[in-house]
Amino acid sequence: MQLWNTLDRVSLEKQLLAIGHKYITISFYQYAHILDPQAFRNDLYLNWTKLDIVGRTYVAKEGINAQIAVPTANLGLFREELYKIDFMNGIRLNFAVDDAEADFPFIMLKIKVRSKILADGLTDSTFDVTNKGVHLDAAAFNQLTDDPNTLLIDFRNHYEWEVGHFKGAVLPDVDTFRESLPFIEETVLKGNEDKNIVMYCTGGVRCEKASAWFKHRGFANVHQLEGGIIKYANDCKEKGLENKFIGKNFVFDERRGERITQDIIAVCHQCGNPADTHTNCVNDACHLLFIQCEACKEKMENCCSSVCLETIHLPLEIQKELRKGQNKSNLIFKKGRSALLPFQGHPNKPKALVELALKNHKL
Repeated sequence: MQLWNTLDRVSLEKQLLAIGHKYITISFYQYAHILDPQAFRNDLYLNWTKLDIVGRTYVAKEGINAQIAVPTANLGLFREELYKIDFMNGIRLNFAVDDAEADFPFIMLKIKVRSKILADGLTDSTFDVTNKGVHLDAAAFNQLTDDPNTLLIDFRNHYEWEVGHFKGAVLPDVDTFRESLPFIEETVLKGNEDKNIVMYCTGGVRCEKASAWFKHRGFANVHQLEGGIIKYANDCKEKGLENKFIGKNFVFDERRGERITQDIIAVCHQCGNPADTHTNCVNDACHLLFIQCEACKEKMENCCSSVCLETIHLPLEIQKELRKGQNKSNLIFKKGRSALLPFQGHPNKPKALVELALKNHKL
C-alpha cells in the first residue's frame, strides 16, 4: 500500500464527496521519545488511511502533533487504535468547538517526519521538554487569572490573537513560536520572576514546550492552560463556567477559525470595517493570509490587492510564466503582514506607503 497521497485537490474533494463521511475535527499532541519516527509515521499512515482520516500530523523524536478530521462513524475505532500506542494511551483529544464553517476541514492525510514537532530554535541539549509546568483546567485558570499577581501570556502568533484572545492577556507581536521564546523572556518575564506565569495557546502544544523551557530557565511559578483554548471553550460550555475568551479561535485547517463568542475584535485589512474571517489570497503567486470582510471579498474576488486581482484574470500560461523563479513563501509574505493592506497593524498608514507597495508588488 502506498504511504502518501498522489491525487490533486479537485480529485480529493470529489473523492470525499463520494464517500460522504461526516467528519469531526480533532487535535492532540504528546511529547515523548520516539526512537524511529519514520517507521512510526508509516504505521500511522497505513492505519489512518484505512479509517479515511484526513489532516496534518508531524512526527519527530520528541513526539507527535496532530490536527486531523476523523469520520464520526470511525471515531471509536480511531480512539481504540490510538490508545494501543503506549505513550498515547488515554491521551487527551481536543474536539473542535465549531465544525460548521467548512465542508472539509482537511482534504488529504499528510504525516510528515520532522526534526521537532514544534520548531523552537533551541540548541540546549540539557533541556528536558517533558519537565513541564502546572496544568490548569478551566476553573483553575479562571481563578488564577483573577489574581493581580498573575501574568497571562498569549503564546500564539499575531495573526491568531488578532481575531480572538483572553481578556487582559499579554499579546506579543511575533510571527513564530521560535521568535516568541526569547522575546517573551526579555520583554515580559524579566523582572517579574515572583509572579504567577500563565500561558495559553490553541491546543496546548506550544505552551507545554514553553512552560518546560521557562522552568529550565529558572522561573518557578509556571502554568499552562490544559488543552488550550479548544478544551477551555468546551469545558466552559459544558460546566457553565465564565468564558474569558473573546472573539474567534484561529485554527490551522480549512475553517481558519471557530467562533467562541460573537464579539468581532478585528477589522478587515482592506477597508477597516469590523471583520474576523481570514482569507488566503487566491493568486497562486501570493496566497497571503489576511482578514477580509464579505464586501471586500466580493469586490476583490478573494484577492489581497489590485495587483493580484489583475493577475488572476490573466491567461494561466502567462501566470505560470510570471511565477517562474519566484519564491513567495512566508519568509516574504508573512501571514497577515503586507504593506499592501492599509488596515493590518497600521490603521493610520499613509496612503503614499500603500501606493508605493502596490507599485513595487511583483509576482
